[in-house]
Amino acid sequence: MPDKKQSVCEEKNFDTLFNTHYESARNYLYYKCGDLQQAEDIVQDAFVKLWKQCADIIYETAKSLIFKICNNALLNEFAHKKVVLRYENTPRTDKNHESPDFIMETEEFREKLEWCISKLSPKEREVFLLSRIDKKTYKEISEITNISVKAVERRMSNAFIILRKLLGDEIKI
Repeated sequence: MPDKKQSVCEEKNFDTLFNTHYESARNYLYYKCGDLQQAEDIVQDAFVKLWKQCADIIYETAKSLIFKICNNALLNEFAHKKVVLRYENTPRTDKNHESPDFIMETEEFREKLEWCISKLSPKEREVFLLSRIDKKTYKEISEITNISVKAVERRMSNAFIILRKLLGDEIKI
């Protein structure tokens, strides 16, 4: 057993720490993350940090410090993976990644849809746009337009029928 008054910087003390705690620290991380290679990498990095800061470390606290460094490194990797997953799952709105054909078809469809909406009666258009663009409920629309909810439903139904006829199979409303 190394002399407790001696430094972690002495090679025999560091070797004793490594040989005594490497396997248990690796297993601890492996049980938490399920990836043996990741656990080994983190523990090795922890011992490198311990060696670089050995002058500031008290031998008696080295074991708890190793586990703390390992745990913090694993938590940092989990947080990083979470950010990466969130970024990868973010929908891209960058039109530079879309094909020119797709952009042209989208623009043509938007123009056709606007033309079809303009062919609705003013009452149907008002109810349709309040519902689909402003995201109002039928009850809110009835309050805004001073008509019953049933009248709102009827106008929306008529608007859908007209739009389906004008658009054909191009859209599901």
